[in-house]
Amino acid sequence: MRSLASGAAIILVAALAFLGFSSVFTVDQTQQAIVLRFGQAINVVREPGLYFKLPFVDGVVRVDKRILALDLPVEEVIASDQKRIRVDAFARYKIIDPLRFYQTLGSIERANSQLATFVNSGLRRVLGESTFQQVVRDERETLMNRIRDQVNGQSTGLGIQIVDVRIRRADLPEQNSQAVYQRMQTERQREASEIRAEGAEAAQRIRARADRDVVVLQAEANREAERMRGVGDGQRNAIFAGAYGRDPDFFAFYRSMQAYETGLANNGTRLVLSPDSEFFKYFRQPGSAPAGTGAASPAPTAAPADAATPPAPPAPTPAVPAPAQ
Repeated sequence: MRSLASGAAIILVAALAFLGFSSVFTVDQTQQAIVLRFGQAINVVREPGLYFKLPFVDGVVRVDKRILALDLPVEEVIASDQKRIRVDAFARYKIIDPLRFYQTLGSIERANSQLATFVNSGLRRVLGESTFQQVVRDERETLMNRIRDQVNGQSTGLGIQIVDVRIRRADLPEQNSQAVYQRMQTERQREASEIRAEGAEAAQRIRARADRDVVVLQAEANREAERMRGVGDGQRNAIFAGAYGRDPDFFAFYRSMQAYETGLANNGTRLVLSPDSEFFKYFRQPGSAPAGTGAASPAPTAAPADAATPPAPPAPTPAVPAPAQ
């Protein structure tokens, strides 16, 4: 009898434990709970903790209260300027009314499907009223906020709030992108050609200015050189004239020595002259006569004026005054 009583007590304790376990439930911090009795919602639990329910009568449905992600497929939208845009977008949402969510959708999968329809519709409606430049650069943030507000107006009745709608990428289709790239490349090549042409023009202008400056400098240098050469020639002629007037015999001798040095130089030139030529008069002994004359020649200082005196030097060239600057 004692063993039977012990067994019954164990069974009773187990039954009570099972009954107690079935009458409580916990709600995690990331969840919300709906208590159902015979399929009807009798309570909505929004805070985490330990709660009680009727065992074997009440059921508990847990709903996630975290921010959930909704990834959308790439959609092609026609902007207001008739340009096709491939839009890659996503949305973030959370369940703010678990009871309404349970009654209208019932699961996250159905919620994602329904919200994808709403977001795609909002994308087409808002982006279809905007230009490509506004979508890509100018008003992107404003457009995304408009899409979020419109989708929120549709999803509120489902117990869902759209936290954010973002466009990852908005770009032209591949064929349009290639056309845009080619147009950009052509534009850059045109700009490069213009810059090169401007550079060539500037280089030609600089080169022409430099050539003109060279011609001017050379002309001025030649003019100054001619002026200085004229002054030098005048001074040389004046010196020659003074030397000739001071000692005509020495001057004749000096000019003859210069003629000997030039004519008898070892430069491959041959001279055919008579030994008694006037050219060799300073090679003869003083007082000797040229061959065939039969008379002694006077001293070099008494030589005839037409034989000993070289032709007079040219008249001095007057100095040319420098032109006024």
